[in-house]
Amino acid sequence: MSDYNAVLARNTENAPISSLYSQTVAFSHYNNLSAQLPIEPETGKLVAGGIKEQAEQCFKNIKAIVDSIDHVMSDVVRITVFVKDIKDIDAVDEVYKTFFTTYVPTRTVVAVADLPMDALVQVEALVSHGEGTIPNAPQAGDLIKLTNNTANAPICALSTQTVSFSHYNNLSAQLPIDPKTGRLVVGGVKEQAGQCLKNIKAILESIDVPFDDIVKINIFLKNLSDLEAVDEIYTTFFPDSAIARAVAYVPARTVVAASALPMDALVQIEAVVSHGDGTPPQAIEDRHGIVIWANNTENAPKSSLSTQTVAFSHYNHLSAQLPLDPQTGELVAGGVKEQAEQCLKNMKAIVESIDHDLDDVVKVNIFLENIEDMDAVDEVYTTFFPGGVPARRTVGVSALPHDALIQIDAVVSNAEGTPPQA
Repeated sequence: MSDYNAVLARNTENAPISSLYSQTVAFSHYNNLSAQLPIEPETGKLVAGGIKEQAEQCFKNIKAIVDSIDHVMSDVVRITVFVKDIKDIDAVDEVYKTFFTTYVPTRTVVAVADLPMDALVQVEALVSHGEGTIPNAPQAGDLIKLTNNTANAPICALSTQTVSFSHYNNLSAQLPIDPKTGRLVVGGVKEQAGQCLKNIKAILESIDVPFDDIVKINIFLKNLSDLEAVDEIYTTFFPDSAIARAVAYVPARTVVAASALPMDALVQIEAVVSHGDGTPPQAIEDRHGIVIWANNTENAPKSSLSTQTVAFSHYNHLSAQLPLDPQTGELVAGGVKEQAEQCLKNMKAIVESIDHDLDDVVKVNIFLENIEDMDAVDEVYTTFFPGGVPARRTVGVSALPHDALIQIDAVVSNAEGTPPQA
């Protein structure tokens, strides 16, 4: 019997099944669910009706998966909602409230250019897993979920600002809202990016966590051409401390082009944050007792604005990989198949550089400039993941950095953990 956590992939017939990915992949204290489309599991087709019916089916599928692993909806830590039309959010929220009647998880809402099967909505969940995944050695499962809101950041009745479970804090995506007025901050994309990051910092300060404990940042931009302006602001927040500056630490990062954002914002930023203290009844570690391991390899593209992979405790968080040749820094020649292969090669190189392999991947996120390219991408994808184990999300976006056709990021298990500093 191993003393280490193991990747645990599961499926239920009560939710849509795919040979390409698992419905949920548990590792250590989290279940990573595949994004759920409004597909009826009995027919494999989109449910009849409009946005409300589709949203309800997405949540029914999530609930079926959660039920199948002996969990409940209040174990959901984070919800991500993708819609094709931002105006549909009010209708989605009506349905959302019926599934989360008291406790509300952290949440991200974004409109994207397209979704698989021409769906109107797709919903993804991250679920706590107190029992862990050590084979034949379930833990007590009594870890406490800690929720927190502060008046120094925007408060929403439909989401919690941050939910901690075990060794991670998961934050709701922050819009550029002034918490005092509840309105978008005055100014353009630079001012908006600054406000998003200020809100994140305020939330972290409210739970006594430093800014440099962020392991992954996801930036959603209405106009991808604004990225350079956002990066000017971004570099004033990262690195944040003398320790981080000494090693030039920056989190892993993914940039996504949104077709629209709530409140017609220009930018929205989401953060995943390490939590060395854990949640009771775990023993409280000394601050930074469990260390962040940041790693780059010459065998994948490098960026001064992001780290290729950041490990903390039992997870590695990878930056989104573009189809760039690491030797030249240029897009690989060819079409979407060649580009998909290069993204996955880059991901594989990063994973191997930290003494892991692709069997350790628990979640894959695919961003496509043309959703119709999915079949071609899947031909390549199955050569890297023939068992179809990782959970998966696929969305269509209006644009990608470097005018790429595809971008892929991943979450990878880290059985060895990141030990306390000596």
